[in-house]
Amino acid sequence: MLRYRNAAVNIQPTVIKQLVNFGPHDYRLVTSPLQKPQHNELLVKVGACGICASDFHCYHGAPMFWGNETFPPYVKTPVVSGHEFFGTVVAAGPNALEHFNVEVGDRVIAEQIVPCDKCRFCRNGQYWMCEKHDIYGFQKEDADGGMTEYMLFKPTSRVHKIPASLSLEECALIEPFSCSVHAVNRGDIQFNDVVVLAGAGTLGLGMIQAIKLKTPKKLIVIDTMPYRLALAKTLGADVVLNPLEEDVIAEVKALTDGYGCDVYIEASGNPAAVTQGLQMIRKLGRFVEFSVFSRETTVDWSIIGDRKELDIRGAHLSPGCYETVIDLFSRKLFTAEGIVTHKFPLDQWENAFDTFGTAEAVKVLLVPHVE
Repeated sequence: MLRYRNAAVNIQPTVIKQLVNFGPHDYRLVTSPLQKPQHNELLVKVGACGICASDFHCYHGAPMFWGNETFPPYVKTPVVSGHEFFGTVVAAGPNALEHFNVEVGDRVIAEQIVPCDKCRFCRNGQYWMCEKHDIYGFQKEDADGGMTEYMLFKPTSRVHKIPASLSLEECALIEPFSCSVHAVNRGDIQFNDVVVLAGAGTLGLGMIQAIKLKTPKKLIVIDTMPYRLALAKTLGADVVLNPLEEDVIAEVKALTDGYGCDVYIEASGNPAAVTQGLQMIRKLGRFVEFSVFSRETTVDWSIIGDRKELDIRGAHLSPGCYETVIDLFSRKLFTAEGIVTHKFPLDQWENAFDTFGTAEAVKVLLVPHVE
């Protein structure tokens, strides 16, 4: 039996709009029947869904999503796109409210991964590295995403409540900023470190705020877009550098007595930023790789081993970080100001995707319901 809070919540459409991925360059806004939540499922009215770089690269046919002669496709179509979503519980299948400890009417967010809860990683508590690895917005069987008016949170979802004090913009940044916090945690930043962050997009701007809370000696941010560099400075970067205008490797060496930075976090998605980082990081430094790349990068691995003995650390998704980000927003230690630059209704999804990546855009949102 479905559970509703009141008659107003109970009034739901019979069909809804959804942005469905049918293949590279083949996204379509369609109408679909509204599905009813089953056992341990929540029906959520989507408040907003952000466009991520991975959505953009997937739309444009990046091999990591669609496969090549080396590896099979990751995306399983047709699938509703979007993994940066939040919303309000409007109905629940049997046992779902108890299962997730929520009530109808609560604002909620589900982590981007839908873990299987069966593989060795899930059983060991490392659910973010689930072997099946369904991510909302990429797998049709179990993980239709948030670029829709209503969506289902699946039984194995990791669901978190969002307090009423957070704005729409803050709620929409919980997912990317949770990834930012995980990447920064992987850097193991110490008080005396000089940290270089490559990339001041949405994730990078979240990382800046997280890094400043770690209080390193100096934070240097590198990006090619003047608006983003100005915003990075506002959010706490000590030094901002544009590699199109200056020799950033020489500048970082000059700021560190010739040694190089202690920690380098790559969040630009540009393969050139990888080789740049290997050149500017000091011996025995910590290199954190976060980005999703649209093409392969090639590096001299002897730098990593023989020349510098670097500690190379990957950062994937956001384990244990959603509640941290919600708390940091609640305590005003994180801000969304200046980061959400554009909002579009679902009907204007093409304009939204065209706007993504332009000089004036940082985070672009699709907002299904205009109140």
